[in-house]
Amino acid sequence: MKLVDTLKNIWTIKDLKERILLTLGLVLVYRFGIEIVLPGVDPAQLQGLEHQTKDGLLGLLDMFSGGAFSKASIFALGIMPYISASIVIQLLGMAVPYFQKLQREGESGHRKINQITRYLTVVILILQGYAYLTNLHVQLPEQAFVLTGFYFTFSSIAILTAGSMFVMWLGERITDKGIGNGISIIIMIGIIARLPFSFFAEISSKVSTGSGGGFMALILELIILFLVFAGTILLVQGTRKVPVQYAKRIVGNKQYGGVRQYIPLKINAAGVMPIIFAQAIMFVPMAFMNFASSEEMTGIMAALSNYQGFWYNFIFFLMIVLFTYIYTAITVNPTQMAEDMKKNGGFIPGVKPGKKTRDFLDAVMSRITLPGSIFLGIVAILPAFAMIAGVNNQFAHFYGGTSLLILVGVVLDTLQQIESHLLMSHYDGLMKSGRIKGKTPGGPAAY
Repeated sequence: MKLVDTLKNIWTIKDLKERILLTLGLVLVYRFGIEIVLPGVDPAQLQGLEHQTKDGLLGLLDMFSGGAFSKASIFALGIMPYISASIVIQLLGMAVPYFQKLQREGESGHRKINQITRYLTVVILILQGYAYLTNLHVQLPEQAFVLTGFYFTFSSIAILTAGSMFVMWLGERITDKGIGNGISIIIMIGIIARLPFSFFAEISSKVSTGSGGGFMALILELIILFLVFAGTILLVQGTRKVPVQYAKRIVGNKQYGGVRQYIPLKINAAGVMPIIFAQAIMFVPMAFMNFASSEEMTGIMAALSNYQGFWYNFIFFLMIVLFTYIYTAITVNPTQMAEDMKKNGGFIPGVKPGKKTRDFLDAVMSRITLPGSIFLGIVAILPAFAMIAGVNNQFAHFYGGTSLLILVGVVLDTLQQIESHLLMSHYDGLMKSGRIKGKTPGGPAAY
């Protein structure tokens, strides 16, 4: 069988085997750490927090943290603060000259940007740690806290901050020494961990209780889920091929004829980054809801935190479209592509080299990014429609949204890396025909 042969080939490549085993080991460390409750909190008294994170936006945040949020774990804040800090730094890189200068300085500038991102992450973690502890005191009874006072608050914030930084370190080690993008894999593992429980909860609500349409409704839901899943794969893999004609070259006394190749411009060049960016921003109103000083402000914060509400999904959709254009502009550089093409004697038939080629590539990217961004936004808000249609709130997260896009994007990216190792070792790839199309080589998976 093809699958068995592929697994044998993977096991015979020493470097690939070690990378996969290291990745699995670090993921296990992360999953074990999720079960460690904050010192001073009684793990038997967490029913209120578990009920609060059962659905809604907090349920989505709990999914991203792998269930650590609802368990008052030392990893409760997860990796989202680091992603939020990265968003801020990338936006500053588009507007602030100092950060633009760092981006042009190559490796040294990149190290400086990473250092600033880490400092900002610590600041965000301290603020979110205090907000998380405030929420704990609201949701849990007094007897749930073995320790109280300043010492408990200070030590818990320090532990939560250190826990998230450790998770970030695990992700970086997976990226450097393992397989795939580490931070993306950590988020994906948290999502996958919730899938079995969500699926059985949906089966219970549709079949066991005899309500909600029964077995036929469940079959219809699974068919729709499959169609959404297939559409998401097409979104991630979709490309528009631009023909490039390379001119004839004379080397020595031999003449080499022109060669036509294609530049695959991706319909969704930004990957899942726009939805990650937008989701991180949508978490902000929820974080400040408890600090709202007036009823009007509380109402606005509540509307922007309502996962099924109109304003939440409308703003979420618009931000995804906006971030898709912004991140595509960052990752795809038509000027550099036009210069490289000109240096190698290439040109697009009917388009003059240089500025005309750059304008042509920019126009093509703008046209194909629009439908890609709109479809990405539609997929992102599909879970709200699934909830309205009667799907269990937890299972509805897999009908699109951040969860499905991360799953598809990270799995394709990781499989593409495994396939590259196989091909470099002169083995067949993972597929019988063609190659797995992930994101642009070198591009991020989810972060």
